[in-house]
Amino acid sequence: MQSKAARLFFFAVIAMAVSTSQPSSAQQPATQGTEPMQAPGGPAYRDTQWSPDDDIQLLKSDLRSQKKQIVAANMDLTDTQAEKFWPVYDRYAAELAKVYDTKIALFQEYLDNHQTMSGDQAESYLRRRAAVEEDIMQVRLNYLPEFRKVLTGRETARFYQIDWRLDLMINLQLAQAPVINP
Repeated sequence: MQSKAARLFFFAVIAMAVSTSQPSSAQQPATQGTEPMQAPGGPAYRDTQWSPDDDIQLLKSDLRSQKKQIVAANMDLTDTQAEKFWPVYDRYAAELAKVYDTKIALFQEYLDNHQTMSGDQAESYLRRRAAVEEDIMQVRLNYLPEFRKVLTGRETARFYQIDWRLDLMINLQLAQAPVINP
């Protein structure tokens, strides 16, 4: 079981995971001095049963917007850098979103079939899941030179560290799915 409070805690952990002790002055286009992101909706106290559909919708809608806010809150970009960075980030995020759509569809397929999968179907799932993870890494590698054109090496490393931490948090949320029985 997972409560709404636990899901909100998930977003708070994301924000904390990428936060630093230094104040940030990262800017999104048309935004000055974005504050570090907080969990949306405030505290929730009503327990509900874990719903994979809720988590999938959360991943598809809220998280994409929140990822950008978290990146903005944790990158220390000048106005000039922000002007160059955000168009590259938007292209990167759009390409990555396509791969994440495949990952989420695969996750949904697993949830729908994990109790009745044959051994061959389970192996097929594992291979397709591994291919999606490879695709995610390939997008990251493909965009490395693009980010490097608009950021220093250290700033590029910081961006990727933030991105990887967010990905780890998404995977942690997906890991709450039931494990296949032998």
